[in-house]
Formats: sequence, C-alpha cells, structure tokens
Amino acid sequence: MNYNNAIVNVPYPQNEAQYSYAPGTKERDLLKNALKDLKSQVIDIPLIIGGKEIRTGDKGKIVCPHNHGHVLAEYHKAGEKEVLLAIEESQKAWKEWQKLRYEERISIFLKAADLLSTKYRYLLNAATMLSISKNAYQAEIDSACELIDFWRFNSYYAQQIYKEQPLYSPKGTWNYTQQRPLEGFIFAVTPFNFTAIGGNLPTSPAIMGNVVLWKPASSAIYAPYFIMKILQEAGLPDGVINFIPGSASIVGDICIKHPLMAGIHFTGSTAVFQKMWKDVGANIAKYTNYPRIVGETGGKDFVFAHSSADIKKLVVALVRGAFEYQGQKCSAASRAYIPRSIWGKTWEIMEAELKNLKMGDVEDFTNLINAVIDESAFESITEYIDYAKNSKDAEIIFGGKYDKSIGYFIEPTVILAKDPHFKTMEEEIFGPVLTIYVYDDEKFEETLEICDRTSPYALTGAIFANDRKVISMMMEKLEFAAGNFYINDKPTGAVVGQQPFGGGRASGTNDKAGSILNLYRWVSTRAVKENFIAPDEIGYPFMLDK
Repeated sequence: MNYNNAIVNVPYPQNEAQYSYAPGTKERDLLKNALKDLKSQVIDIPLIIGGKEIRTGDKGKIVCPHNHGHVLAEYHKAGEKEVLLAIEESQKAWKEWQKLRYEERISIFLKAADLLSTKYRYLLNAATMLSISKNAYQAEIDSACELIDFWRFNSYYAQQIYKEQPLYSPKGTWNYTQQRPLEGFIFAVTPFNFTAIGGNLPTSPAIMGNVVLWKPASSAIYAPYFIMKILQEAGLPDGVINFIPGSASIVGDICIKHPLMAGIHFTGSTAVFQKMWKDVGANIAKYTNYPRIVGETGGKDFVFAHSSADIKKLVVALVRGAFEYQGQKCSAASRAYIPRSIWGKTWEIMEAELKNLKMGDVEDFTNLINAVIDESAFESITEYIDYAKNSKDAEIIFGGKYDKSIGYFIEPTVILAKDPHFKTMEEEIFGPVLTIYVYDDEKFEETLEICDRTSPYALTGAIFANDRKVISMMMEKLEFAAGNFYINDKPTGAVVGQQPFGGGRASGTNDKAGSILNLYRWVSTRAVKENFIAPDEIGYPFMLDK
C-alpha cells in the first residue's frame, strides 16, 4: 500500500456536552419523535458476521421493561455454526485490519463518534430508553455522551501508546517498539445496563488492531444492534467486529475453548466472570497465546458519612446514588453508614425528597424512576425486600412495594438495619434498594473497619465529611475498599478521561475503562533494535593478554 508521508495527530478529545431535554428545547422534541418512531415498528435483528446479516430463525423477543406487553423487536440467536463462522470471518479480517496504519483505523471510530453526536443521537437514546428503561437524562449521559467519549478518548490514547518509545538509542543503534494486536480474536461480553459499555468493550480492542466477537446481554440487544449499524456506516471493515447475540452456554463455551481466543473483555456478574476464568485455566494449553482477561464485575458500593458532613449534600448523594436507573449500576450506592448524631435530620430531609419522586414509563419525562430490566431481576430484587420485611434485624422505612402487571416496577426502598452485617448490607442486590446502618459516633473508626471488611467487592465508594483530617483518615482506612473513590459526592457517574473506571477484589481486574490503561491490554509489544555498526569480530577486549 502507498501512504502519504505524515505523522498524523489525533484531535485532543473533549467530553461531549450533555443536552438537558428541558421543556421547550428542540432536543426534547427530537427525542420524543424518535421514541414515537421506534415504538411504531417491530424490527427484525439479525446476526452480523463478516459484514453480512444472518438470520437463524431461532428468535427471542425484545420488550419494554416498563411495558412488557409492547414488543420492540425480535432478534436471531447464534448457534454453533454461526459462532464458528464468526471466528473464521474474524481471522480473514485480521490479516488486513492489523496492517492498516493506526490513523486509518482511528478515523472510523472518530467518524462513528460524530455520527452518534449528530445523526443518530436521538435514535440511540430512544432505543436505550425503551429497551432497558432509562429516563432521558440517564440515556443521554450513557448512550450518547459516554459512548462518544469512549470513541474519541480511546482514539487519542491509542496514538499515545504508539508514540511511546524507548528513551535511548546509543550511537550506532536505533531502538523502537511496535504495539501489535493480539493473535486471534477478542471475545467481548457486554451487560444490559450501559449502552456505552456495550459500545466500548468490542471497540477498544478493535481500535488497537484486534478483531472481535461481540456477544451482548440477551436483555440488551436492541441498542447494540444500532451501534453495529453506526460502525458499519462509519466504514468498519467486514469481519472486524462480529455481532453474535445468543445463549451464553453456546456462544461462550465455543469462544473460550477455541485456540484462537486471545482475550476476554467482560462486564457482568462476578459469578459468570469467575467461571469464565476457570474455563480459560482449564483450556490454557490449547491457546496460541495466553489470553488477556479484562473484567469489571459486581459491587456493594458504600456511602460513609462523618458527623461533620453536609447533610443536604449527603441526602442528594444517597438518593441519586442509590435510585437513579433503579440502582442497576455496578457503582450504585447500596449500603450507607450514617452517624447517630446526624441521622434524625438526614432522614427527615431524605424522606421528604423520596416522597417527591415519581415512577413510571420513560416517555413521561417527569418520572425519575423507571422499571427494572426483566422478570428475573424483578424476582431476585423483591426476594431481598421480602426478606427484610420478615426480619427482626431490619425495618423497611420507605418503599417496599412492587408490581409487575404492566412493567417491572419496584419502589425505591430504604432498609434500616440493626446489624452492619445484615444480609442486604453484604450481598449485591442490583436494584433500587438502599440499606442504612446507623452507627454510634464514638464507634466511627470501628465502623470504618467494618465497612472495609463487609464486602468482597471494591468498586466504588463515597465519603462525606467537612473535616480535612477526618477525610484523610477515612481515605487511608478505606484505601482498598474502592477503585473509584468519591469525596463529598455520590459513588456513581464516572466520566471518561476524568475518572477511569474499575475496581479490585471481587469487582474485577481494575483495568480502568476510559483510560489509556485499558488499551494497553489489547496490544503485544515487539522491541526492535537495529544495529547500524554491527561488530565484525567475535572477541572482546577483556580477552587480550596485554
């Protein structure tokens, strides 16, 4: 191939500006029109393998969680034949894709970002709202802003990785490094709760020259399908990313056992990730290379308040952190520790705020709370609520009602626990349930230690205090309790390029989506030394007699 002689700089990224969707704005009207348009049709979603649409006839339905009688789409499921075909097509694409100069690859994702920022913004936001029950604001910061940011910032990070070179080349030599894609394919497994994660997990390896098999969660296939169409319009070559929704037991089993599986990019449950890691271990001798395993899993995220905390700001963090998007965020506030000295005033304000929240359909923009994702989630979450209702060690002080007759609606629920080790203080619920433990002020440090030890997870956490010495001590005591740590803010809402996201312990590998660290996982370095004045004698000076 012939290239222009140029060192091309990727534009310095800026975070995408958020639209407000306030009454009277044109974006509000455009989003409502997109919602109406998508609701008026039932689309047929194929697999996309090697750039071709494939329909297997083995179908699943996509419904609105807040109105499960309304069908948005039917999707085709991949079987063994289609998964093997996707692997084959990915390897055909790999030969040409990894040869392209980085700016040629990056141009595709920068174009996709611009397409999403303009032409497809309302479509993808509406698809997210309808298919996973997010309100307009939650959809905007996810399926528009965060995904655009991922594509723009990752493109910039890629260039930074390629630019990084050895510091020194002695006279007569030239040292440099090449960042090669991994040999084989990356298996990207994406969750239901963030459209942006769905778009990031397959594309961050692809930016670095890898090819990908993308299995979206069965409860979130609608918006990811539109992402694939955007990428195709942006010029993504056939076979670079292969879209293969289907059963995890079929798709995952084939991919993980295949010798060309070079990496896993995963967001989902801890149990599933641990099983995948075990399966990789069981097949380790089969692989061409040792696979890269990158995963972000569960959380039991905390808010810990000191008596010096600003109570009104604490309340906002508790309500937004626990109940936005129905608590279905890995980062959602799920347990809180409040000192007895400020508990009465905190609850007085918090209860009043909770009473003002509205719950219902996403098309009614006055609703902050919508539905949980599906019946399985509904049943799991309500089991915890019923457990608390029937326990002598806890009291439901707000909410606790639920109804699945029209949509999977669960009221924001606040549990007051007598024991800091009560079940809902320790186990991940992934729903609109916040458990609060009120501690004696004199047991502040002891309760910090309980907070650190209570959960196997370490994803996000927030502390509230105005005393700087106290803040310093809390940071030290909780140093390993959260990979994303917030001071006087809610534990949700990490922004690409600002707060790289990920946690340790049982919360994942902490490879920090939204930062350069994640992209390093998708390359294999070759160090090159070129000797301009190579030696022409075997002996060394120390071997001489005199």
